[in-house]
Amino acid sequence: MLYFSPWKVALTIGACVFGILLAIPNLVSKETAAEFPPFLPSKQVTLGLDLQGGAHLLLQVDMEAVIKERLQQELDSVRTALRDARVLYTSLSVEGNAVTVKIRQDADVDKAMQAIREIEGGSAITILGTSSGPDFSIERRDGNVIALVLTEAAIEARRNAVLDQSIEIVRRRVDELGTREPTIQRQGEDRILLEVPGVQDAEGLKKILGTTAKLTFHLVDTTATAQDAAEGRISPSSMVLPADPETHGPNDPQQYVVRRTALVTGDMLTDAQPQFRNGQWAVSFSFNNAGARRFADITQENVGRPFAIVLDNKVVSAPVIRSPILGGSGEITGGFSTEEANQLAILLRAGALPAPLDIVQERTVGPGLGQDSIEAGIKASIVGMIAVVLYMWLAYGAFGLVANFALLINCVMILGGLSLFGSTLTLPGIAGIVLTIGMAVDANVLIYERIREELRNGKTPLSAIEGGYRHAMSTIVDANITTFIAAFIMFWFGSGPVRGFAVTLSIGIATSVFTAVVLTRMLIGTWVRRRRPKTLYL
Repeated sequence: MLYFSPWKVALTIGACVFGILLAIPNLVSKETAAEFPPFLPSKQVTLGLDLQGGAHLLLQVDMEAVIKERLQQELDSVRTALRDARVLYTSLSVEGNAVTVKIRQDADVDKAMQAIREIEGGSAITILGTSSGPDFSIERRDGNVIALVLTEAAIEARRNAVLDQSIEIVRRRVDELGTREPTIQRQGEDRILLEVPGVQDAEGLKKILGTTAKLTFHLVDTTATAQDAAEGRISPSSMVLPADPETHGPNDPQQYVVRRTALVTGDMLTDAQPQFRNGQWAVSFSFNNAGARRFADITQENVGRPFAIVLDNKVVSAPVIRSPILGGSGEITGGFSTEEANQLAILLRAGALPAPLDIVQERTVGPGLGQDSIEAGIKASIVGMIAVVLYMWLAYGAFGLVANFALLINCVMILGGLSLFGSTLTLPGIAGIVLTIGMAVDANVLIYERIREELRNGKTPLSAIEGGYRHAMSTIVDANITTFIAAFIMFWFGSGPVRGFAVTLSIGIATSVFTAVVLTRMLIGTWVRRRRPKTLYL
């Protein structure tokens, strides 16, 4: 058992060297690590929010706005379907989770239900009770009232989809800011936990996240006057939108009447960049192939008409189409500052949020507190290391020194493992490292005590060492497996700092078993075979 073939020795030494190489970048600055040759590791352990400071935000998705928007879309579809079917109606509105409409003539009720049933090819609506798949069920109520009820299954599916999409959009926006290793997690049914290390001014982050950035392009309704808009006498297919005060002066129109249907939407954008032209900042944008064709067709068909650029239900600008725009690109102007142009470009590149986000909890951790935590963690680790080293040396002599060397390699490999997997080191993670230092020599204590027992039973040094490792192995494996199961459960069900502790503990378990069992056995075995001692002072 104490004989190691050359390839096993090479593999063991190679694993130790690899762990040391992975840990080395953490001992130098980021700039120095970036200059390492390509064949050397350069990744560093990322410090968590509690160590380097940063912003902690708990965001809530406005699910009511999502449901309302979905119902409004269906209301528009119902209006179009009934108009095409030449059915007279009154009181078309949204009530709760349903769209209701009252049909004037009794004879038109069945015709209206058929027209509504055929919306979107019949894929979105079903007769009540016949299917659970479509989003809406259709009911006929007293007084010639038809109701399209949004099903609970559709509401739940919509919530999950919106929350997942919101998390992805938040991730893109935070990444665009150049921050490193943000933590973005789902909390419950409608909340998102966001932790961004290294950010001390949360105002810019909040502004980026608080903007929905829903970009749409609408034709201006030139048939409606400002008086018509003020009196509410506009076509049902049009709507009144306010002008964006940041891009409009006091002499500019303060509201616009635009067509409800968005001809082009922001999800067709492929890029957006701030540009400085003619002495002012603007944001240029470009469409994908489908958006470019659509944009070209619209501008060709509406030369001479104003075209409203709408951002978050506010008209940013409404330029007149002078000529067809065939290049698939455009520009948003409006007297932006440098910061405003950059932020708008970031928002457009990342995409629009499917629903508004409300900040329900905010916390900022300063770097001073994080530095105190790092210094306290380092002190605790050093004190724990010294205590363990002294105990092992006094209790087991030369064998204790071997265990101490393995412990040092173990700590280095933990740091290398955190760098390799891109883990974020938090304050609980430091606690996990301190705990691992104590646990790391536990296996050596079990092995050495078994060797002592074998020596007391009259075994030779070589037989005692072999028996000590062999008999202690099952206990070591069982103890570490149970600890690893606990770490896995903490990682699976926990979040944030709890996961950080679980990751550090899991890496520590793997490295401690390797160093305490494999490395020490190779070192002791090599020493025994070369020296052939007659007696062990253990």
